[in-house]
Amino acid sequence: MNLKHIFNEIHYELVRVVAEGGMGFVCEARQLGVNQFDKTVAIKLIREEYSAIDAFIDNFIGEAKLVADLIHTNIVQTYHLGKIGEQYFMVMEYVNGINLEELLIQHIRKERAVPSDLAAFIVSRICRGLAYAHNKRGRDGELLGIVHRDVNPKNIMIAREGDVKLTDFGIAKAKDLMYNEEGEVIAGKDEYLSPEQVRCEVTDGRADLFCCGIVLTELILGTNIFEGDNPSDTHKNILEMPIPNFSKEYPQIDEKLNAVLQKAFVRDREGRYASAEEMLTELEMYLYSDGYGPTNEKLAAYVKELFA
Repeated sequence: MNLKHIFNEIHYELVRVVAEGGMGFVCEARQLGVNQFDKTVAIKLIREEYSAIDAFIDNFIGEAKLVADLIHTNIVQTYHLGKIGEQYFMVMEYVNGINLEELLIQHIRKERAVPSDLAAFIVSRICRGLAYAHNKRGRDGELLGIVHRDVNPKNIMIAREGDVKLTDFGIAKAKDLMYNEEGEVIAGKDEYLSPEQVRCEVTDGRADLFCCGIVLTELILGTNIFEGDNPSDTHKNILEMPIPNFSKEYPQIDEKLNAVLQKAFVRDREGRYASAEEMLTELEMYLYSDGYGPTNEKLAAYVKELFA
């Protein structure tokens, strides 16, 4: 199938592939309209070989329906779900920037560490997006029960302007919208799972907050504290490894930030942050209680200098 030619016929010009996964890929594209209207968008597609598998199609459609009304500055927006022949595609907001995995790799290359305040700021923006998603209600007024279940560096974008955005709700769960086998399979990336996910338990929004703690420590320390030599070791670490006293072991983490991490890493979710709003508030108290703190503009300037 000549995708470029087919998309041209429906007024999209594919520019380049910007991300690839095992089952799909994302392209930068231009949406063309009358009188030289031109808008940069992202187009997410399932690979042809998976387009005939009902489970993948159902999840792709479910993701599109789920995120259609998630309109928030810290979540990548979805504009349209379409179909060409038997291949489904999503038209999404294009984020001109980098993901956190690329940010981490660049720090390793330059033998630098992410400043703790900027790391906390990035994760606070993710908590802000999660708070919105977790509290989202359907048109009937019923809580959708959204849990992202895949908060990891590849799924967190930083735009050139410093906006932080959560993307890829491909394995999220929500009432009546997403294919879900909790209790039967582990959903998520091995190094970024909550204890509930490792145990195949039914999750709620608190699972995403444990993952936020993982991302925050990885940004500051440059390594995922739970990652083992294989998935089994990683899962065991998530369930059993003693959580470090970060402020004693790492000088870049003070007692206030250590307290945030200790609560995010409580394995019994009843003792963890009760909501993303609660974790967001704690992070913002850490960032701004003494006065001026990080902003989108400060983050944008830092990333620009890092990649110069």
